[in-house]
Amino acid sequence: MAASSNSSLSGSSVSSDAEEYQPPIWKSYLYQLQQEAPRPKRIICPREVENRPKYYGREFHGIISREQADEILAGVEGAYILRESQRQPGCYTLALRFGNQTLNYRLFYDGKHFVGEKRFESIHDLVTDGLITLYIETKASEYISKMTTNPIYEHIGYATLLREKVSRRLSRTKNESRKASVTSEENTPVEKITSLVRRAALTQNDNHFNYEKAHNFKVHTFRGPHWCEYCANFMWGLIAQGVRCSDCGLNVHKQCSKYVPNDCQPDLKRIKRVYCCDLTTLVKAHNTQRPMVVDSCIREIEARGLKSEGLYRVSGFTEHIEDVKMAFDRDGDKADISASIYPDINIIAGALKLYFRDLPIPVITYDTYAKFIEAAKISNPDERLEAIHEVLMLLPAAHYETLRYLMIHLKKVTLHEKENFMNAENLGIVFGPTLMRPPEDSTLATLNDMRYQKLIVQILIENEDVLF
Repeated sequence: MAASSNSSLSGSSVSSDAEEYQPPIWKSYLYQLQQEAPRPKRIICPREVENRPKYYGREFHGIISREQADEILAGVEGAYILRESQRQPGCYTLALRFGNQTLNYRLFYDGKHFVGEKRFESIHDLVTDGLITLYIETKASEYISKMTTNPIYEHIGYATLLREKVSRRLSRTKNESRKASVTSEENTPVEKITSLVRRAALTQNDNHFNYEKAHNFKVHTFRGPHWCEYCANFMWGLIAQGVRCSDCGLNVHKQCSKYVPNDCQPDLKRIKRVYCCDLTTLVKAHNTQRPMVVDSCIREIEARGLKSEGLYRVSGFTEHIEDVKMAFDRDGDKADISASIYPDINIIAGALKLYFRDLPIPVITYDTYAKFIEAAKISNPDERLEAIHEVLMLLPAAHYETLRYLMIHLKKVTLHEKENFMNAENLGIVFGPTLMRPPEDSTLATLNDMRYQKLIVQILIENEDVLF
């Protein structure tokens, strides 16, 4: 992101033709206010204080009253001291002069100093951040309350050249490697793009599967000046100035994150593994309809394993299954799972089942689990089928597509029942607990629901052509 208030990308780094690129207009008002905020002024105690906590410095004045603190700080904006409470010995207070009055905050220490959510290495940093926040929220409260009303998020202009470069690179993912990222060759504009520009470029890519995905925002500390990619305003403070999506890298104010649409486009550079990764995140990062693990394993099984006795019931060697898992995590869709490497097809079948078991949110999601169980309990076959179909429609798009594709495959497995001895009921026993888990981690609930889990999968296999 930008280090200046005018743009995050210089025209020369994006395109030789300035007219082709329209940089974001980063709003500098809050940045200017941060520069104007009062600076901390530590008021040192003139005497040596006994029993001073080792994590406080000479700004600690011992047990003094609020009135005494007010006298010490009077007339010095940004001045601060630490004191021990008269009413509650052992409790400490930060007394801070701001706006011609003395503000008192209960002060805590757990290895870092804090008065609220933010934790600081030093009292000086805590006070600096506090003064910035107080000053900006005092001077610009109305501005802050309105800063989300006209976001740049949907209206920003982008260079046609930039869009084409990113889209062209991403579109290769279907034919070459789905590990392509939006970083491009050296000295090309794509290296410099913000996550906001990247999102717009991805949106322009017709080949990108448009599954809805919420952003995975986490509090983040930005080094150097940063601007919000939703509202274009400065992200003020010393630490924890905003949040960053750990999947796509979008940087926004915490308050702006509530307004960002569920349009996260995960960046492969941020997705460290294939197994144990959220299903929707994985398919969007790799630009595929389904997880490539599912496609690769099913393709291999259908090529050489449909007649294998006990397919999916017979276990492969655990070490070899782990090898396949590591290969996918390391190589993505380039992982070699051919017969020359893994002649036992049960290893590939085991790796596929392991992928489903390792999902943080099962294919049949926690949100729909209870509805599926209730549908399975319906005695009338036609009503039960209708109820299951209605619940299927509630699944996220990537989960629905993955389940659909798997059921088509398992139906093929049942067509070879004479050789593999695996009918829909047997596959239901295997895949029931693999595809659906109760939201609460309860052994009793799992045991009680097992027959319904089996029944759900059995019905999905037998009626895949009707239900999907």
